[in-house]
Amino acid sequence: MNRQGNRGRVTLAAIAAVCAVAALPGQAHAADGPAAYTFDPAAASVQGAETNADATELKTGSVYKSSIKRGQKLYYRLELDDTTDAYVSAVAVPKAGGKVAYGDGITISIRDLDDTRCSSEDAAFESAEFPRPIAAYAHRTVEKDSTTCAAGGTYNVLVERESKATSSPDAWDLELRFETEPALKDGGSLPTEAPENWPSASPVPPAGKQERSGGSSFYDATSLESGEWVDAIAPGQTRFYRVPVDWGQQIFATAALSNSGKSTEYLGNALAMALDNPARGHVDDATLSYSGAPNSVSLDPLPPVAYENRYDAAADVSAMRFAGWYYLSVTLSPEVAEHYGDEAIGLTLKVKVVNDRKPSPYQGDGGIFGITGDDRDMAKSGQSAPEAGESDTMKMVAAAGIGAGSVLVLGLGAWILLARRRAVPSAVPPGAGGQPPLGGPPRAW
Repeated sequence: MNRQGNRGRVTLAAIAAVCAVAALPGQAHAADGPAAYTFDPAAASVQGAETNADATELKTGSVYKSSIKRGQKLYYRLELDDTTDAYVSAVAVPKAGGKVAYGDGITISIRDLDDTRCSSEDAAFESAEFPRPIAAYAHRTVEKDSTTCAAGGTYNVLVERESKATSSPDAWDLELRFETEPALKDGGSLPTEAPENWPSASPVPPAGKQERSGGSSFYDATSLESGEWVDAIAPGQTRFYRVPVDWGQQIFATAALSNSGKSTEYLGNALAMALDNPARGHVDDATLSYSGAPNSVSLDPLPPVAYENRYDAAADVSAMRFAGWYYLSVTLSPEVAEHYGDEAIGLTLKVKVVNDRKPSPYQGDGGIFGITGDDRDMAKSGQSAPEAGESDTMKMVAAAGIGAGSVLVLGLGAWILLARRRAVPSAVPPGAGGQPPLGGPPRAW
């Protein structure tokens, strides 16, 4: 009886899991207007402290959701050893429909307990003065022959917000991530100077346009490979994409808006495009003007991904320090709606990744700082990370369902065999001696 009940529960659980996965929403990518930033559902809520003594510790490999008010300076805490390079990123998400000004933004830094700054980075709106997610990161890297920020122990993460008096006073949401970099092979015997020259001519992307809709955040960014990708973007909307870039590879990207017959009004910063690295560190950005005619803008040429890029003084070169998913985000100014209407405008992304892949410098698995065959498959199919997770879950559930079905079939076969054995004629009259009638189920039923 108990075994039969367990088998039933296994089957019901498998069916329920299939239904639950089938009910999970896919990417809400319809270009019908601005969508809210989709935070990672694994993000834990954490409140920044105004004094470092009260700061909450961030755990490596984790993501957090917080918020910051205008003019605030908020502390979070790290516990680091004396060998591992650490990265903390902050994605600032102003409320849609608000107002930002030139120079508004955040600064993130990692500091030791003497307030020595290990590193810092700004993320600001600059000439494209409209709300959109912006990202920056800070790192504690242990450098040979340097004692700055090299000791193990407690470190502070400081996030500061700058907003003009004319900007919206609403709090901005924050998405925080803490990642550590894997150890190097062979005791870290790598070049300690960044390369000085690299190919800068933008290659021609493969011919043939394909449709692929962007996501609403880093979490659900749509995967792309080299090619020409057609989408649409509404005023005030931000589209997110991600591209796998392995060691030794270079990425080139261009964003283009299609024409509109509704106006010829000139808008100097109608579209903003940004590139961020696997640790959500800012790499490069560009803005595009629009007057109703087709127009495009490209990112500056960037070096091939190399560990030694970190030793370059230029921020965009230094940010190309590891392999992994590189994130492209594109935002169309809300002001476009005033002259061209609320409807989405055609958006084309031309992406090209060149060069053969080189070996990873890390011991073992590179984690987010590496590219796998599965990653390349996701880029080919266009799956986002959550869609790939749903696909894996469906495979697991299907396997569980087949296993449960096999158990039921075996159980039914055993019952039939038992029933046939009990159906052999005997001298005992049917029903006598407490036996069930011929052909009936065992007594436990």
